[in-house]
Amino acid sequence: MTIKVGIVGATGYTGAELVRILSRHPEVELVALGTQSYAGQPFWAVYPHLYKYNQLTCRDLDLPGLLDSSDLVFVALPHGYAMPIAVEAVRHGKKLIDLGADFRLADYKVYEKWYKVEHTARDLLDDAVYGLPELNREKIGTAKIVANPGCYPTSAILALAPLLRNKLIEPGSIIIDSKSGVSGAGRGLSLGIHFSEVNENFKAYNVAIHRHTPEIEQELGKLAGEDIAVSFTPHLLPITRGILSTVYAKLSNPSGEDEILKLYREFYQDEFFIRVLPEGVLPQTKWVAGTNHCDIGVAVDSRTGRVIIVSAIDNLVKGASGQAVQNMNIICGLPEDTALTGPGLFP
Repeated sequence: MTIKVGIVGATGYTGAELVRILSRHPEVELVALGTQSYAGQPFWAVYPHLYKYNQLTCRDLDLPGLLDSSDLVFVALPHGYAMPIAVEAVRHGKKLIDLGADFRLADYKVYEKWYKVEHTARDLLDDAVYGLPELNREKIGTAKIVANPGCYPTSAILALAPLLRNKLIEPGSIIIDSKSGVSGAGRGLSLGIHFSEVNENFKAYNVAIHRHTPEIEQELGKLAGEDIAVSFTPHLLPITRGILSTVYAKLSNPSGEDEILKLYREFYQDEFFIRVLPEGVLPQTKWVAGTNHCDIGVAVDSRTGRVIIVSAIDNLVKGASGQAVQNMNIICGLPEDTALTGPGLFP
């Protein structure tokens, strides 16, 4: 079985990570790498670390040609660009995985409010499945469109899912404090991510207005069975890869750390990519760099009655391209970990 795959937006960071992973996927043939900036150039000339791993030439987007040659299409573009591509993909009977935000929010009004873009593919929202495999595996398998989760939401939702599903915390008490590496901002030039701005610096940004907030609330609400509002604050770390989220919540009833850890281990016992760490061990971004793992550690503050969950992911892998390939494997009936196994890089 060979899956012919096209990528739209192949030369951004998430697109390049897709190419890196899929270049070693035993069941995939990459057939098209679409880009606006590097058409006509060999892909390895844009990303020399993939020299001899990929021989394709970047090309302008020829959507009819890409859809004709592909069984499945990844869209690795900013929000607002996937909608017309999805319309054509569905019309041609092709599967689409969107790494942007266009199909993550079920209510187009919420999307338009937070992203300030008109949703032009509202009729497809019911066909889209939120692509967090650990929670939506069965629906992903038959989806026409998979909305690959955002990086921050992935870290926060996986951290909180066992507690909310089992009603062990007060939903209104959730505070999510997240830190991300600079690659999460993409490859485009911006003053805020210049080396001299980021190096030896640490800052919060988009406080109380970050666009991942409604996505987090939507998915946590499904787990809790009620509407949820959270306090979410993202920060920029002077590192290239990684997200570390520290999540606080009030326990509904007194619970010990051993009891909470047992719950997490049982909840994720069949999930290869979720690593619940031993008592007293909390995740670090270095431990997951280059992997599709989400590491989770738990602590209980009996003095305040709060549980603290720490999660760590690589924002470009489990937070983006690795999770997208995990979703592709599910759609295509392949072992979920195909091309995604192996420990991270350290140091």
